[in-house]
Amino acid sequence: MLNTLGLYALTALAEILGCYLPYLWLKQGKSIWLLVPAALSLMLFAWLLTLHPTAAGRVYAAYGGVYVAMAIVWLWLVDGIRPTSWDLVGAGVALVGMAIIMFAPRGA
Repeated sequence: MLNTLGLYALTALAEILGCYLPYLWLKQGKSIWLLVPAALSLMLFAWLLTLHPTAAGRVYAAYGGVYVAMAIVWLWLVDGIRPTSWDLVGAGVALVGMAIIMFAPRGA
């Protein structure tokens, strides 16, 4: 279970970074060269999605919950904005949804 969560967290980090770097270029006037690590990060994101242990649709559905939580962590650590209690509750709900999707018993 921890391996699955760790893989999801790494996948989310790769996607967020891959989208954040073009944001810096487009919105904050940073170097266009940020698009190179952004593209590499998004390629890593796509590859990491293939490592998840279940059907693609289930992986994508569950991944969304982890992405929401990681985005709130990013908000705090990178953007410097402290999450509100509503942010944290929403991220918690998203993680509960992810856990239900990924770890529910399934009939063989």
